[in-house]
Amino acid sequence: MTHAARPPKGGWMSFIEDVLSGAWTDPQTGVGLSNVPFENVRLDNSLDGAEADLVANLGFSGKLVIVSDTNTHDAMGARVAKSLGNVDEIVLNAPHADLKDADDLARQVSGYDHLIAVGSGTVNDLCKYVTAADKRRYCVFATAPSMDGYASTTASMTLPSGLKTSVPAHAASGIFIDIDVSAKAPARLRGAGFGDSVCRSVCQIDWWMSHRLLGSFYMETPYTIAAQDERRIMEQAAEIGAGTHDAIGYLHRALLLSGLGVAATGVSNHGSMGEHQISHYIDCFAGDRHPGTFHGEQVGYATMTMARLQHQMLASDTPPKLKPTPMDEADMARRMGPVIGAECAAEYRKKALDAAGADAMNGKLAKIWDDLRTECAAFTVPVEELERVLKASGCPVTAEETGLDPAFYREAVRHGHEMRNRYSFADLACDSGILDDFAAGER
Repeated sequence: MTHAARPPKGGWMSFIEDVLSGAWTDPQTGVGLSNVPFENVRLDNSLDGAEADLVANLGFSGKLVIVSDTNTHDAMGARVAKSLGNVDEIVLNAPHADLKDADDLARQVSGYDHLIAVGSGTVNDLCKYVTAADKRRYCVFATAPSMDGYASTTASMTLPSGLKTSVPAHAASGIFIDIDVSAKAPARLRGAGFGDSVCRSVCQIDWWMSHRLLGSFYMETPYTIAAQDERRIMEQAAEIGAGTHDAIGYLHRALLLSGLGVAATGVSNHGSMGEHQISHYIDCFAGDRHPGTFHGEQVGYATMTMARLQHQMLASDTPPKLKPTPMDEADMARRMGPVIGAECAAEYRKKALDAAGADAMNGKLAKIWDDLRTECAAFTVPVEELERVLKASGCPVTAEETGLDPAFYREAVRHGHEMRNRYSFADLACDSGILDDFAAGER
């Protein structure tokens, strides 16, 4: 039975404050987070009237500028400007998180000491990237629970070649979240935030498999931090879809704690594996076929795809039989263009198997397969449950329902893993020769 969301005992910042301060210790390691990259986080029912004090408490002085876009200015930017008083504003018109728009913004803010971002993904990433280049500090007022990047130290940017990737940046000095504002965000943004959060299960299975098979780095801490709030948002998926105030508060908590996972590990693997590679492929190569979907929406339905693939492979009593990775660099250049194709081929070669590598991996799989299946079962959310909660939140569960050409989506499923050197179940399926048939059934 699902119960209506209620704020956590101790308020919205309970547990988060313990993690930030180092008072919380990981039960597995006995160690807390010692490298939290931001100074202040505030999540509250309303921040109306507190904006100037929040900025002042960061020690921001000198010449300040508020950066928003036409939507986020109306949602909160004008209110922040009114609270701060004598401060300049830059309102961007349909910005993109790419290096061109970053260069344009850098020129516009060159005379300011600190930036105040008001917005979600694009505005935050642009301000984060621009200020990281010259070590200026910035803070962000969130306007939607649409992604976990508020607390991340990386920025998702499109390079001049057209390749979308996570680039090193730095954290905001302050992250300020007004739940009243976020609860009024468009329904699609709420669903996108849920989609970006609910991918945890497929990410953990991908990352754990890579660790067990390749010995790659793995850390449980991000999942331990986020576990309680993940359970709560799964229970409250329909309330998130409806924009219920307290359910949106829990979604923001889950997204914040996921962002803190990057501080714990220094990498984003805990929340970005095979499903994100599918989403990145769509953003990079759909072109005119792109239906204008948000990142989190794409992650949501790509999570369904990866869950089906993982379930299919892990249901087998016998391990997959791997062969040398079928790299076709000419076809990559045809699909991706010669520049991005070459960049992706360089990444792909880092994990591609030759004959000796395939033999070694088959030997390892034979030894660990039974244990791996049991271990991954502990991380699994059933495909049917993922579909139910995604639908309830308003996040699409297939690419087709968003208007994306199913044939192109099948291409993204088949080739998304070629874009990064992280080894996922899509790589395992490709190297065992089953990915073509699997992708052909996706939509």
